[in-house]
Amino acid sequence: MKNSFKARLKAGEPQIGLWVGLADAYCAELSANAGFDWLLLDGEHAPNDVRTLLSQLQAVAPYQSQPVIRPVVGDTALIKQVLDIGAQTLLVPMVESAEQARQLVRAITYPPSGIRGVGSALARASRWNTAPGYLDNADEEICLLVQIENREGLANLDTIASVEGVDGVFIGPADLSAAMGYRGNPGHPEVQAAIEDAITRICRAGKAAGILSADEKLARRYLELGATFVAVGVDTTVLMRGLQTLASRFKDGLSTPSAAGSVY
Repeated sequence: MKNSFKARLKAGEPQIGLWVGLADAYCAELSANAGFDWLLLDGEHAPNDVRTLLSQLQAVAPYQSQPVIRPVVGDTALIKQVLDIGAQTLLVPMVESAEQARQLVRAITYPPSGIRGVGSALARASRWNTAPGYLDNADEEICLLVQIENREGLANLDTIASVEGVDGVFIGPADLSAAMGYRGNPGHPEVQAAIEDAITRICRAGKAAGILSADEKLARRYLELGATFVAVGVDTTVLMRGLQTLASRFKDGLSTPSAAGSVY
């Protein structure tokens, strides 16, 4: 079972994604049908658990859109569960050091190189031990993306990006702007300068760079700089803005929302 998302990252192909936070399989399938290259199933801020993530993986499986799961934390036991239900690409939040990145590499890798628990007879990932050679080939198809979103992570970016087994580095603009003293203002010039510098450094290290921005101008700028996995919106925001826009057409005093400058 090849990981086409990882293969395209290695080839340097830009991939456009959507953040999926509605925590529902039907909504995830709706997003997959829209034609995005990848979907981020959010277990950090959305009300997801292993079972709801499983149902969303099953719902999007027939589509071309590739699922990426963000666990709530880079915990080895949780990573084991998420991989066993069939996730092949993980985006781990709040990575601040090369040592943390190396531990994550070990968590996604089977022994003897890593510490991922072997329970393939119970795992959807191996099709319950019916996928030929799964244990021998699984490691190379797992894609690890680490998320940098504070000053410490930025300071250690070069060493984090140099860790073998890290496939890409994602810049989290919302938390980064807050850490830099500009909470709610990711478009601030100092934040943007830090983001652009980070994308350049990630690409220089030979790793894929990623980011989320609902601001079309910024998203296109990041793609120009070399980012190759860029999320351009969030399902909850797309729905809310669509609902507000519709309501404003018929109700006096309601304004049409603007997405300018927004991460989400």
